[in-house]
Amino acid sequence: MNELSPLRLWMMRGSFTALILGILFFHLLPLQTSTGGLIWPDLVLGFALAWSVRRPEFVPAVLLAAVFLLADLLLQRPPGLWALLALIACEQLKAQSRSLRDASLATELASVGAWIIGIGIAYHMVLALLLVDRPAFGLVVIQMIATALAYPLVIAVTHAVMGVRKAAANDIGGKGARS
Repeated sequence: MNELSPLRLWMMRGSFTALILGILFFHLLPLQTSTGGLIWPDLVLGFALAWSVRRPEFVPAVLLAAVFLLADLLLQRPPGLWALLALIACEQLKAQSRSLRDASLATELASVGAWIIGIGIAYHMVLALLLVDRPAFGLVVIQMIATALAYPLVIAVTHAVMGVRKAAANDIGGKGARS
């Protein structure tokens, strides 16, 4: 079977959607009953960025926008702001995916880390500008750092468990174009 047959393409898109829905499901479970505690990384953003860098054809913009907007609604964030910022980051990383394909892992980590920190700061700044209640800036920074530090684990899960690897230079896309 061709690496990017239409069946495989849609199966991987369904797998990504199921993965994000699973993360959101566990995020909504009342597992932590006390106040305070750990600040967890944003795994939805981490997996979306990893898939955008490694196989951009598996995560079209419409799918990303839908899952980010669903996450905004379920996690009771202002609808659309985080979704827009995360979508911009994913689309920019998709545009850079060809150069990141041949780059080292450190380069990929630096690029993704910069986007994670950047959208976290932009999100907080826009909320402050619009006078919307927002979490403390320190908590936002801690979560973004945790997300950036969790990215290598996200890559490992994406690669080993889900089978999403960087496209080789000679891979042919579903429409006959080189990816």
